[in-house]
Amino acid sequence: MGGKNLVEKVLQSHLVQNSRDELAIAVDQTLTQDATGTMAYMQFESLPLNCVRTSSFSYIDHNTIQQGFENADDHAYLRSVAAKYGITFSKAGNGICHQVHLERFAKPGATLLGSDSHTPTAGGIGSLAIGCGGLDVALAMAGQPFYMPKPRVINVRLKGWLNDFVSAKDIILKLLSILTTKGNVGCIVEYSGDIAQLSVPERATMTNMGAELGVTTSIFPSDKVTREFLEAQGRAQDWKDLRPDMHADYDRVIEIDLGNLEPMAAHPHSPDNVFRVRDSDVHVDQVCIGSCTNSSYKDLMIAARMLHDGKASNGVSFIVTPGSRQVLEMIAANGALAALIEAGARVTEPHCGFCIGACDAPGTNQVSVRTNNRNFKGRSGTPSAGIYLASVETAVASAISGRLTDPRDIGIVCPSVEVPASFWNDDSMFESRHAPDTKIIRGPNISDPFLNRALGDELAGEALIKAGDKVTTDHIMPAGARLKFRSNIPKYSRFVFEDLDSAFPEKALANKKRGIDNVIIAGESYGQGSSREHAAICPAYLGVRAVIAKSIERIHRANLINFGILPLIFCDPKDYKSISEGDTLKISGLKEALASGRDMTAFNSSTSGRIRLGHDLSARETEILLAGGRLNLVKNKMVKEDA
Repeated sequence: MGGKNLVEKVLQSHLVQNSRDELAIAVDQTLTQDATGTMAYMQFESLPLNCVRTSSFSYIDHNTIQQGFENADDHAYLRSVAAKYGITFSKAGNGICHQVHLERFAKPGATLLGSDSHTPTAGGIGSLAIGCGGLDVALAMAGQPFYMPKPRVINVRLKGWLNDFVSAKDIILKLLSILTTKGNVGCIVEYSGDIAQLSVPERATMTNMGAELGVTTSIFPSDKVTREFLEAQGRAQDWKDLRPDMHADYDRVIEIDLGNLEPMAAHPHSPDNVFRVRDSDVHVDQVCIGSCTNSSYKDLMIAARMLHDGKASNGVSFIVTPGSRQVLEMIAANGALAALIEAGARVTEPHCGFCIGACDAPGTNQVSVRTNNRNFKGRSGTPSAGIYLASVETAVASAISGRLTDPRDIGIVCPSVEVPASFWNDDSMFESRHAPDTKIIRGPNISDPFLNRALGDELAGEALIKAGDKVTTDHIMPAGARLKFRSNIPKYSRFVFEDLDSAFPEKALANKKRGIDNVIIAGESYGQGSSREHAAICPAYLGVRAVIAKSIERIHRANLINFGILPLIFCDPKDYKSISEGDTLKISGLKEALASGRDMTAFNSSTSGRIRLGHDLSARETEILLAGGRLNLVKNKMVKEDA
């Protein structure tokens, strides 16, 4: 038997419970952002506690554009909650949560739970960082463990040396072409091999986009490169040596020859539609550099040096978004910001912005080359736009030429950028205090958290929508301008499946009033993408009691359970075709089937057909569903313990 891999070491050091079905681990740190944080903190408020029990961080980075009063009110709420419960609060303008957390707080060997699917960014520094729904974060802040299936560990061994103009972004795009965005639920990616050439932010680019693989998280060892990064950040005390044993065991090994890699990009509308940049010749209307994936100091220095004495093409709208105030200050001080502006860049404040469709939406049918992590249809704010994902090097080359361009073909020398010996640090935009007497500020857009009713023994309802494969949480709950309603479940629920079936909310509420359960039918990889728990809360509010799909992605499955919605899987995927939108379904004997772990049968009254449905629910998850959701269950237990 071989030694322990890195994942096993971190899990073992945090293990709380090890059952047949799953692990429970202690959580060292939690992270929220303003699009998911309001709901998480409202849920935490409902618990009988006066202080968080983890190192907790609240970032304002998603909705920093004040369109109406809602975002400003939510930020005031988040600031007051942070003070009341002892949470570190990062003001708007301080930066994107993942970039800032990597710079100032992430630690090798620590566990981090974040209410954002790209929380695994911190895996670049050696944290075991997992994205999840806000309720899981709220309960972790209350000292509850995080439950996860026992992972399968995929070792990705990097071999050789990257050629000029080939970067970490090209490595993760190559891995996406191998593993794709589906079929990786329950896996963790552990990198090894020739990694010394990759800085911590470059490693973080790869662990960040591991979220697109659908894996639980990704992690790099903590080595000399990690130590030097932490020393430069003034955090030498946070470093620890962290690496797998010699001859560690893995469930799968994938080797990537870095010397054979070329600049890559992903076609619309999925991050795994990967191709060589040289194999395409597409006119480009917009180029966006930034987001939590590629907005580090090194990323923007590469962009500035490639643009030295050059300009973006007249026909290209060129957007640059630094990832943090630290990055913005440093490129301002050394002249790189001026070089970008002189090249025609429109520089925005450090925020999520264009990545989530909150600003800089492309024009109708336009092509945008972006360094962010997702290119789902409509996510940019323009459903007809074509979004290509690429490295900073490819994005800059495309901005210069006006076409999707391999950076090796524009006739410039590949710039070399060293990680600085010391980063500029000013933590004045963090607020860290615990003032229990703080009055919580609640604007009119903030509603109470939704609590579902307990699950009965029978589900009788209508297949209200039939969705296809790869339905994302953005399809279920639109982001962009709609995100400002995130704190108001009744209001936000009006937009469920807005782009797939705008009549869904009205039909669902009508069924709910008549006592008819609503059922969602879906294909493969239902719920991929964002960790946004509203994609479960809002359907639950509308009376959805079950999702029946060919497969359901990890975070969304957990969110469905947390809010009392049954996640069921077709035992035979061909049965997906036997249900039509509007069919009446009935499932009896739910409690016995859930308790025994056995399959259940749905009777389709519209066709007189029977469909076998499976589930892989643990005893703990069954208890949550029967209680109508995890918040119900935990509140009841905590009240009994205090009695």
